[in-house]
Amino acid sequence: MFRKHNPVLSCLAACSLITGWLVAVPLSLLTAGAAQAGAAQAGTAAAATATDCGPGSLPDFKAGSFPDSPDVDNTWLPMEPGTRSDFSGTVTDLTTSPPEVHKHRVVSIVTGLTKMVDGVRTVVLWDRDYSDGVLEESELAFFAQTRKGAVWLLGEYPEEFDNGKFSGAPNTFVSGVDNARAGIAMLAHPEPGTGPYTQASAPAIDFLDCGQVVSRKANVLKIDEFNPLEGASAGHQQKYYRAGVGSFKVTASGGDSQEVLNLDSTTTLSAGALAAVNQRALAQDRHGYKVSPDVYGTTERARAGC
Repeated sequence: MFRKHNPVLSCLAACSLITGWLVAVPLSLLTAGAAQAGAAQAGTAAAATATDCGPGSLPDFKAGSFPDSPDVDNTWLPMEPGTRSDFSGTVTDLTTSPPEVHKHRVVSIVTGLTKMVDGVRTVVLWDRDYSDGVLEESELAFFAQTRKGAVWLLGEYPEEFDNGKFSGAPNTFVSGVDNARAGIAMLAHPEPGTGPYTQASAPAIDFLDCGQVVSRKANVLKIDEFNPLEGASAGHQQKYYRAGVGSFKVTASGGDSQEVLNLDSTTTLSAGALAAVNQRALAQDRHGYKVSPDVYGTTERARAGC
């Protein structure tokens, strides 16, 4: 959530292709000389860069670390079904002269749905992004919390819209499919200086989120997030979390597109309103099987409850 995807990057070579080629090289070629050995090492380094945020940054994912029924109650990122959070702010495009400023609004709802992803039953979050009042993206994201309290992100299905009309979902990723890996959205006990750690990675679409805990003062936590694959043009996001509330502010530093958001309100939906949200999220889940049969189509259908 609160992350701008770059569909252009999805056409680049996937890390899975790099590692597969290295494994398939005959032993005779691997010993052909220093030049070939150096090239192989460079390929391995490139593969590592495309899947994690640095040495030791890729968390150890084990489906058995999660309970059978999802319950996300981490104080920094609680996800109680029926919780609606409304954010507003701006996105500034620095590639234009003068820079263009667009109004940005995000509506984030913790649905009453769950979905099995990579052997883990997850909570389904439904986010809608609006640019200048027009729907730009509708995303289903899948989270689960380990028994020790860390919240993991296991996949995203973001439908994109052009002038309010559906245009595709090229940035879909699911943990366990096409070398995509789940990552930690929120540590169980975040401490200043922790990281960088991998929040999620999907080499096939050149997607990599890295997190670094910057500070924790009283009941406010600050985390710096970035994608090293996108270089300086992507910049960094600083996300602020309040204990018992979750994210309440997003700022930006560097990059060509800078997003600033603030939490306007948090409300609890009525049973009827939540049921209506569930139906709309289920409709998007069903649509995903037609739009992304090779990735999203490999998952089980979302369902109400556990």
